Amino acid sequence: MQGFAFAHQPRIVDGHQTVVVEPEISKAYYGQLTGIPDVYTILASTPFDLYVNILTPDIVGQKTDVSVTITKDGKPLAVLDGMQFTWEKMFEPFGYDMYWKGPEYKTNGEVGIYLITVTSTHNDSKYSLAIGEAENFNFQEIMNALTLVPQLKSNFFNESPINFILSPFGWGIILILYILAGIVGFIFRFVFYRFAKNSEQRTGKNIGTWDRVIRLLIGAGLLLLAISTTWNLILIFFSGLVLFEGIFSWCGVYALLGRNTGRLEE
Repeated sequence: MQGFAFAHQPRIVDGHQTVVVEPEISKAYYGQLTGIPDVYTILASTPFDLYVNILTPDIVGQKTDVSVTITKDGKPLAVLDGMQFTWEKMFEPFGYDMYWKGPEYKTNGEVGIYLITVTSTHNDSKYSLAIGEAENFNFQEIMNALTLVPQLKSNFFNESPINFILSPFGWGIILILYILAGIVGFIFRFVFYRFAKNSEQRTGKNIGTWDRVIRLLIGAGLLLLAISTTWNLILIFFSGLVLFEGIFSWCGVYALLGRNTGRLEE
């Protein structure tokens, strides 16, 4: 179960009834009970491998009293009794989060209708229900996971999305996007120099000291805004471009206009 959120496609549950498609594909359903049980339905038209595991976030006030009942065609199949189980702490590196790992169940499922019912003592607990073991993490699912992680940080783990930067995946995203921003900046600068019509446009630096400081502050501010809210990839990329301008004292727009704020300081 290492790399839980990365191995399982994350899903945020917003209702009490959820239909599970492709039950063999690993998914993690994040939800919170609100007075009544949450029910997950599997409509199996062919035999499949059934895997179920229940987890809760390791946060202040969270109880490990979540249980799962599994039925097939209305008949009891298994009970994952969280009250009688010794839960174990589990670190998940993708989101850099701690979980309590509860009971799990695995069997060869036959054709039929399966109901997986999640309950707790007062039906008010947060939980993550893992269904399926087959990993299938394509580009679309990676982007979906990156979109959901900030929401899970805020609503499931009660912490700031900025903490995602502690994960190698979090700072790795920033590093990759900044490298791309730098490459774009250098390519634009190279192409512009090749076609620049006069020396004013071909100057190596066209940003003055204060202009440079302002751009560095704006770039840092855009990054802070991004990682403390939604981790918007476009916003992170543009923060990299602005920082590129500040670090190398060169602005493409200024170059096009023949503007140079550095000369204003002379």
